[in-house]
Amino acid sequence: MQIEILGAESLGVRGLCCVVKTEDRKVVIDPGVALGFRRHGLLPHPVQVAASERTRRLIARALEDATDIVISHYHGDHIPLVDANPYQLSVKQVAKLCQRPHFWTKGTKDISYNQAHRAKALAESLGRILPVAEGTSEGLLTFSPPVPHGERGGRSGSVMMTRLEEDGEVFVHASDIQMLNDTAIRQILAWQPNIVLASGPPIYLPSLTSEEQENALHRTLRLAKRVDTLILDHHLMRSKKGERWLNHVSSLTGHKVVCAADFMGLRRNLLEAERVLWYKRLPVPEGWHQAYARGEVDALPNWYEKVK
Repeated sequence: MQIEILGAESLGVRGLCCVVKTEDRKVVIDPGVALGFRRHGLLPHPVQVAASERTRRLIARALEDATDIVISHYHGDHIPLVDANPYQLSVKQVAKLCQRPHFWTKGTKDISYNQAHRAKALAESLGRILPVAEGTSEGLLTFSPPVPHGERGGRSGSVMMTRLEEDGEVFVHASDIQMLNDTAIRQILAWQPNIVLASGPPIYLPSLTSEEQENALHRTLRLAKRVDTLILDHHLMRSKKGERWLNHVSSLTGHKVVCAADFMGLRRNLLEAERVLWYKRLPVPEGWHQAYARGEVDALPNWYEKVK
């Protein structure tokens, strides 16, 4: 089994997209990418836009020979979008590539109206039925029943987790659970994985209480002690505080606790957390974002070279 993480916050974008290759399958999970549209009153810096553009190309390339596509939920950083903004993956970019693979998708009964609308729009734009996979299994693939997106009873509803097994190795993709609920942790542990890729807690949010952070730490340590490699990213790595939290967790357990960039052997690029710094370091030409949206300027390769 080969695991490649294409997009995550430590890789410079919002998302948790990965590719899992087995002997006869190539599974692309959560083929979406986004950037925080405004943060600290600023649009994404061009270095972020370059990272997004690069990630979109990686996803499109992965979909060219994919056998399966998994969608854990319908937020804009996890799926191709019909109404994508300039920094997200548009359905138009990958529609032809999504005709052959088998889809495994989350249902729409317990999610927000906006998510359900995106699911319907995606199905219509692809001209395909998106079959509900929650609670089902097929070959090496197993899908969880709905588990909370973050804390139980939150506004975002639920997500679907994915388990893949080959030759005794088990990988679990646990998108957006954020270590904020016990239901997801119990299910992951029941699956007995070797490697887990999951969203860590949103340390960057002022609304996350100290009690919630402490409980998230306990859940994370419980999970880390039972798996060989725990990859935590996404919400966690949107701030330097989250990066410090990850390093602290890693120091508390003898098992491997890393972010996506660490797992891929790449330098951490927390561009979301460093947006203000990048604006100071590399001033953005006036009107650049409007020109980019009109297709008059590119972010690659010049801006991406500045973060390598």
